[in-house]
Amino acid sequence: MPQRNAIILGIAVLVAAFVVFLLNTYLTGVEQRAETQAEEQRLARIVVATQPIAFGDPLTTENVRMQNFPAGSVPQGAFRTIAAVLQGGRVAVRPIVPGEPVLADKVSGTDGRAVLAANLTEGMRAVSIPVSDVTGVSGFARPGDTVDILLTRTMPGDGAGAQDIMSDVILERVKVLAIDQVADEKATEAKVGKTAVVEVDLFGAQKLALAGRLGTLSLALRNVENEQPTALTTVTARDLGAGGFARPIRARPVQTARVAAPQVINLPAVQSPGPIRPLGPTMSVYRGVALTEEPVGRLGGL
Repeated sequence: MPQRNAIILGIAVLVAAFVVFLLNTYLTGVEQRAETQAEEQRLARIVVATQPIAFGDPLTTENVRMQNFPAGSVPQGAFRTIAAVLQGGRVAVRPIVPGEPVLADKVSGTDGRAVLAANLTEGMRAVSIPVSDVTGVSGFARPGDTVDILLTRTMPGDGAGAQDIMSDVILERVKVLAIDQVADEKATEAKVGKTAVVEVDLFGAQKLALAGRLGTLSLALRNVENEQPTALTTVTARDLGAGGFARPIRARPVQTARVAAPQVINLPAVQSPGPIRPLGPTMSVYRGVALTEEPVGRLGGL
């Protein structure tokens, strides 16, 4: 009986070894045929993702594989072998979707660290600003979103009070890189954070550093596809309508020049001329008690 069991066990071992040999031969043949097909059709073999890979996820043999790709369209930074991808325990620094080529700028170096700096566009900077449940859009501003940044501050100038405030849009179409320490763009669930990390150029970083000292910064969530610039205006309490309050402007009194009173010149009274005396011979004529001088003609007639 023991001898029979040993024979059965030996046969089972031989059958298993034969199956493994056939399976390896089949898989090797499939790989060789794929390589041959790639050479014949001028295709290249690159590494692609087999499942979603989030920020910080390690690359393993389970989530990557080799795939044929047009040789003339191989993206820059693509890996040609799985061994090169797995070297040093690389992790994803940007989300990768299934079927997408695994590129060098989407994975970490051989040190296996997922750093936020790898997500920055060339020439851009990452700057953090304070936010709250109100200024952070109630937590709906998440990594990967696009926002406008507003600054609310007291009006400059002498005599401005606590209610003399203004609001400006200082930056438009700014990408949110992280909220607190969460940089995964797939983390879309609303969550209130204390800081928001945004991507701006160097000038924008300087503006944010200065604006944070002048007043309150707020995020305005916008459609990521909306690339149309808007006319930036300053909004004050006067623009709020009847519900707004604005300090009245006190007009300075206008100083007018003194005009001298007109000088009155007393002229001598003009005496009215008496009755005009006729020329030539006259005759005195009494009409009642009134005496008049009447001219006399050459023939003695009046």
